[in-house]
Amino acid sequence: MTTETVRPDGPPPNPNPRKPRIALPPGACDAHCHIFGPFDRFPLPPDRSFTPNEAPETALRRLHDHLGIDRAVIVQSQGQGLDTRPFLEALARGAGRYRGVALLKPAAREEDIAALDAAGVCGVRFNFLSHLGGAPDPEALRTVVAKVRPFGWHVAIHVAGEDIVTYESLIRSIDAPVVIDHMARPRIAAGVDGPALKTLRALIDSGRVWTKLSGGDRLSAEGAPFRDVVPIADSLFRHAPERMLWGTDWPHVNLHAPMPDDGDLVDLLADIVPDAEDRKRVLVDNPTTFFKFAS
Repeated sequence: MTTETVRPDGPPPNPNPRKPRIALPPGACDAHCHIFGPFDRFPLPPDRSFTPNEAPETALRRLHDHLGIDRAVIVQSQGQGLDTRPFLEALARGAGRYRGVALLKPAAREEDIAALDAAGVCGVRFNFLSHLGGAPDPEALRTVVAKVRPFGWHVAIHVAGEDIVTYESLIRSIDAPVVIDHMARPRIAAGVDGPALKTLRALIDSGRVWTKLSGGDRLSAEGAPFRDVVPIADSLFRHAPERMLWGTDWPHVNLHAPMPDDGDLVDLLADIVPDAEDRKRVLVDNPTTFFKFAS
């Protein structure tokens, strides 16, 4: 597939995000972002679940340099199918700046997982959303988890709304550190005591589950600057600040409303976590521990 034949499913990311009003601490980590392409070298495969805009590592690096972000966790996306080439090239280009989260099938071989581990991959992701293929078979999930456990990887879970209630037992059964993406994407209207957040807090209390204070632009009912998300995220941070992470979710795939300004998303974190030392915990200390970055 060439760049001329790609028809993205949504708009590209904001090309000119503003500078955040806050300065991020040295070593700040974007714990959730994606890359796609460049398509002239890495054509989109037919097994992808959606068609993204081109968003290569070079564009991600420019964004991070503009925002003041020094480290990142690149999450392999189903928009690139199971083609690991762009993902692995990005990790190599980062030379320690990046860690990775992979998509794996139960048939994955130990030697392939070892190669991913050596490249900087530290986790595996499972999507439970219908537009990304729906919930994985529990036995398939357990097979993959058993294969990555010897490497000390974590498991990233992408659920939305009350699905976290449905899959609570399955998540509890995972014998590895777990991170729930985007605060489990709860319904804003359900409030801080809705079933999704109650379940998420109970999972966090297990001591093995973390979450990312990300995806505010996806959750907001009001739109930019997404302040209606602050009570939700604040309730999670105050519940367990030692297990909170943060990410941009760039390049914001599968959105069809106005694309968020990543400067707004950085400043939204300042609204959620006003204290600079607390933000350092979320942006530097916690991700260094969870993703095994060099200190």
